[in-house]
Amino acid sequence: MTDDNYTGVTTGTVATACSLAALDAILDTPDIACVKVETPKKTLDIIIDECKRLSSCKAYAVAHKNPYNDPDVTVDLAIVSTVELIDGTDEDANVVIAGGEGVGKITKPGLQIPVGEYAINPVPRRMIVKNISDKIPEGKIAKVTISIPEGEKIAKKTMNPKLGIVGGISVLGTTGIARSMSSDAYKNSIVTQLDVALASGIEELVFVPGNIGEKLALERLDISKEQIVQTGNFVGFMFEEAEKRGINEFIFFGHMGKLVKVAGGIFDTKHAVADGRREIMVAHAALCGVGRDDLQRLFDSKTTDDMMDILNEVGVSVEVCNSIADAIRDRCKQRFDLDLNVFLVDMEGNFLNDNMNVTKS
Repeated sequence: MTDDNYTGVTTGTVATACSLAALDAILDTPDIACVKVETPKKTLDIIIDECKRLSSCKAYAVAHKNPYNDPDVTVDLAIVSTVELIDGTDEDANVVIAGGEGVGKITKPGLQIPVGEYAINPVPRRMIVKNISDKIPEGKIAKVTISIPEGEKIAKKTMNPKLGIVGGISVLGTTGIARSMSSDAYKNSIVTQLDVALASGIEELVFVPGNIGEKLALERLDISKEQIVQTGNFVGFMFEEAEKRGINEFIFFGHMGKLVKVAGGIFDTKHAVADGRREIMVAHAALCGVGRDDLQRLFDSKTTDDMMDILNEVGVSVEVCNSIADAIRDRCKQRFDLDLNVFLVDMEGNFLNDNMNVTKS
């Protein structure tokens, strides 16, 4: 299996391909099945699903983002570019880019695009300009409108609502090539939460692993949705980025089964990368005086919830959880200049440790 199995193309590359095909259709090249798109990495052949000239100066093209080895919500999504040639002058830029149906609009500061603009990121914009500029007739401007018919529906499955991007998805990409979720592309998508929070003047942040942690934190703490930052599995990366931005105090809130890994110095919490939950739990239980037989029961347990049942039975659950919370803080202080207020919870949101500052019961 080659590396190509693990890559695809970005929404920005598909939007560029459609823009190029639509312009070619205006310039008397009908029945376009494929175009060559120059990306920051390399030239790619992109298949065009449909291309139609609407008038002597207007055309549209449609293409899909093909599947690749990644749970990307934009895979198989149809992307449309409508290009219209209008009169311009030598002083005008010869490409104007706008968003249409299903492309979000920016409503919060802190992103790469100003408030009020369509969420078509800088690299896709530059790719469109670079690929079509030389083909535009002298004295003309190409008005490019990118639409994603299913974009508003798909956006609900992305971070766009949290980031203040409303009405659709973003047209993204930094290289033109999409890689799996473990790559820098995913990290770049989650780190924008920090920039939006800072630009919005939000100071008291709550870091959670994911959607479950966010839901429980909103129920149990006196906070707003805007204060939540999801780390995914990339806890260390997000903490490092927070430190770079001068964020050195925040709440770290989440289920014991995820946060306990950090107590063992595991800052990428993906199960396939590292686990160590039972070993960490057993170590802290031993430090709190749990006997050998019960330590063996803990070690033989399948889940942290099972382990908590044993600790509750023995009567040391809070003591052990406090020890783990302290270890999480210490590990983070060793690696980053951070002071964390750690909240360990179960799946119902019940607090498991009591050595933190509780703001809402």
